[in-house]
Amino acid sequence: MNQTSILLESGTNELEIIELYLLEPGPDGKPEPHYFGVNVAKVLEIIEASDKLEPSASSPHPSFLGVIPLRDMVLPVVDLSIWLGVSRVPTAHETVIVTEFNGVRSGFLVSGVTMIHRVGWAEVEPPSRMLADLPGNCITGTVRLGEHFALLLDLERALVELGAVTIDLPDHVEQKDEERPLRVLLVDDSTSVRFLLKRNFESAGFEVEAKGNGEDAWNFLVDLKAEAASRKTPITGLLDAVISDVEMPRMDGYTLTRNIKADSELSRLPVVLFSSLISPALLHKGQSVGADAQITKPEFGGLTTQVREIIEKRRAG
Repeated sequence: MNQTSILLESGTNELEIIELYLLEPGPDGKPEPHYFGVNVAKVLEIIEASDKLEPSASSPHPSFLGVIPLRDMVLPVVDLSIWLGVSRVPTAHETVIVTEFNGVRSGFLVSGVTMIHRVGWAEVEPPSRMLADLPGNCITGTVRLGEHFALLLDLERALVELGAVTIDLPDHVEQKDEERPLRVLLVDDSTSVRFLLKRNFESAGFEVEAKGNGEDAWNFLVDLKAEAASRKTPITGLLDAVISDVEMPRMDGYTLTRNIKADSELSRLPVVLFSSLISPALLHKGQSVGADAQITKPEFGGLTTQVREIIEKRRAG
């Protein structure tokens, strides 16, 4: 699979999803597929699973199946069904999806893969509030693919739980005196990430407004722009920066950034994209929509410092 040939142009509010499935026991004993989706941008390749993959008593997590050699690397493999807590009917010729995000390469064992779908983020529905607030929730949205629905997976959470990716927050962040505390808009569809980001920025002396997707963030900015006009003040008098995830239901971070930078007033706001998709190979996507900075998600600790520096640079002209 040539990844670069299918990656979408930035700001179209679309994504490519690789549809995968797990075969679970049905009511009549016959295996039934349950469908899931993963962003193509996170997938390096798809390989056939080795029949020697099995969990070890010494594994750090029950879903960890050990490592396999793959050309010039040693690939850790996770049994997706165990991590999701569902039963999987073992079959011949199962599949490992090889992913790369947050600078980490990993494999996920699944029953199989069907095809690649192109969908609009507007078609992706966020998980219900009850599901989103559950501890350990790993579903970022649902989308109809043909005659059935697929659940979009938060594979980053699996890597955090397995210790492959760490999130380091500073124990203390020095606060600077401001005539007006710096105010930022945080946009992320993950409840846990929004909580961590909000806590991190507030500890650094920022005032924080948080939204769960790009559409809600855009509506907030439109209303704020109207408020700024009525008060005869520039938008930067009410907000200092926008920090946004890339993958979000309804409107993604690239489209949100493009909309902000296309607006004569809102374009004064610095926009920082903060995502596991940030990598040297994909930096051009954020640059094409005018993002002021792009930071990968493991870099929680230095995020507030970088955002403050970007705001100060903007103020200095």
